Amino acid sequence: MDRSLRPARGATRNDVPQRFGLMAREVDGDWLDQAEDIDGEPPPPRTTVAIERPRTILTRNQSPDVPFDRSINAYRGCEHGCIYCFARPTHAFHDLSPGLDFETKLFAKPDAPTLLRKELAVRGYVPRPIAMGTNTDPYQPIEAKWGITRAVLEVLSECRHPFTITTKSDRCLRDLDLIGPMGRQGLASVHLSIPTIDPKTAMTLEPRATRPAKRLAAVKALAEAGVPVWVSIAPVVPQITDHEMEHILQLAAEAGARGANFLPVRLPHEVAPLFRAWLDAHHPDRAAKVMATIQSIRGGRDNDPNFGSRMKGQGPWAELLRTRFRIACRKYGLNGERLVLRTDLFRPPEGDQLRLF
Repeated sequence: MDRSLRPARGATRNDVPQRFGLMAREVDGDWLDQAEDIDGEPPPPRTTVAIERPRTILTRNQSPDVPFDRSINAYRGCEHGCIYCFARPTHAFHDLSPGLDFETKLFAKPDAPTLLRKELAVRGYVPRPIAMGTNTDPYQPIEAKWGITRAVLEVLSECRHPFTITTKSDRCLRDLDLIGPMGRQGLASVHLSIPTIDPKTAMTLEPRATRPAKRLAAVKALAEAGVPVWVSIAPVVPQITDHEMEHILQLAAEAGARGANFLPVRLPHEVAPLFRAWLDAHHPDRAAKVMATIQSIRGGRDNDPNFGSRMKGQGPWAELLRTRFRIACRKYGLNGERLVLRTDLFRPPEGDQLRLF
């Protein structure tokens, strides 16, 4: 099989160092019995989906670095395969690799709508915006089959509960019949993540995400439907995508985005060796320069885990990015308002008995 015709994956390896005692993985020769290739390469990994049955679906956090205190993740793992994804290390908790396993061995939570309804019905529940897409993308390809994100939105719409969506996919437009009315009531906003608008860069950086041009078209469609929409340049990868910042902001404004944000690339735990391997495979000519710049932003390390600085970065490079971002936003009329989603329209879900009448 022609390797160029294979759907791409983000990670170039699966055998990354583990923090939880995961045994080193070795490829044996069994695949040779049925392999299609004759050049000694194993067949590409297939995407599998297992069912996960959590007891609760709302995840709470107290981080000072994020503007929400609760979130929902309908899936674990993400087929988009973004090499920089900070959620990759969570797969290690399941004795799986943050490498290829993260983007091929996925988990779905079909009980999410039922669990959400139960949690919203708890006496004394105080509504605040629920963030979706904070760990893995709610509109990754398997959503087309499982529809868990849409089912969650149906519950939130019924209860008039505020929510935000962060995604790299235009599949969110499928649910515009739910998102549109909520957005117009001040109960929802959508954030399209667009780290690059270069198709060639996107093919390796975030191989199975929707093409950047289609994401910009989704920004336009959402804005025209009255949904408050933002663009996230997350992450900015020095020496690879940083030169695109102003152009992305210009296109975002032209598409109708109200604002934008950006985040210098983060490389926590197993993401760092995966990213280094990706650089060696796709940008060997500048790999050392990229890492040197990242370390200058992260206090001399591959990653800065400290609250306050981990989202902003430090040093001249980080300050330059912030200055460029502010100037471009001012030029294109972005971030002129601060959106606050409403909570006063919330109504608890009806119980089964009430639904009979």
